Amino acid sequence: MLKRCVALLTATLMAASLIQPANADALSDITQRGTLRVAVPQDFPPFGSVGPDLKPRGLDIDTAQLLAQRLNLKLELTPVNSTNRIPFLTTGKVDLVISSLGKNPEREQVIDFSSAYAPFYLAVFGPPETVIAGPQDLNGKTISVTRGAIEDIELSKVAPEGVTIKRFEDNNSTIAAYLAGQTDLIASGNVVMTAISEHNPKRLPTLKFKLKDSPVYVGLNKNEPALLAKVNEIIAAAKADGSLGKNAMTWLKQPLPTDL
Repeated sequence: MLKRCVALLTATLMAASLIQPANADALSDITQRGTLRVAVPQDFPPFGSVGPDLKPRGLDIDTAQLLAQRLNLKLELTPVNSTNRIPFLTTGKVDLVISSLGKNPEREQVIDFSSAYAPFYLAVFGPPETVIAGPQDLNGKTISVTRGAIEDIELSKVAPEGVTIKRFEDNNSTIAAYLAGQTDLIASGNVVMTAISEHNPKRLPTLKFKLKDSPVYVGLNKNEPALLAKVNEIIAAAKADGSLGKNAMTWLKQPLPTDL
């Protein structure tokens, strides 16, 4: 009987040790490692793209650099797209996602979000001559959108049966389809349309109607209060000292909203 009790106790302790969290404190782990690993976009200007020097650049890259500098850490960037950015975080490949990441209830069940660091809104855009006042005018039209992005989710909620939604796996393909005339309209973010209109005036994307106001946030794994508090502290300080405002003017060509 005693042997059975000892064996049972040993098995219970072993099982308990196996379910202990591998990372009890992500901030401590990151600090000890000396490197901040951040997922960033590479095909979503002005948030993230590859420059002529083949180096990443954009608002999200500058935000990642700001966080790493204020944490006194080296920065390791990992390019992602809208489909794999959250899985990269939840599987431990990166510590943070800074990739034009909007917040919704489904995502909040999986990860946590910092306070907002930049403004963003999603809308349907098209050529100036195309008259679209709202979702009811989309019948018979084709729209390009990036699969799985928030604009895809929001567009699907309001799109009538008569509209054709063409979903692409990355933002470059979504934009290219619209610019090539393969679709009548495009669902994307305001700053993205501003960026492409500077280079493609022949198919100038003008606002038709908004889908959602969706500021962007830093994504973190759940149950990491120390890391979340530190990220929010840095964002608040960067808002106060004008660093985030400078980034907004550089990349978005607009000041940081006072109510962000």
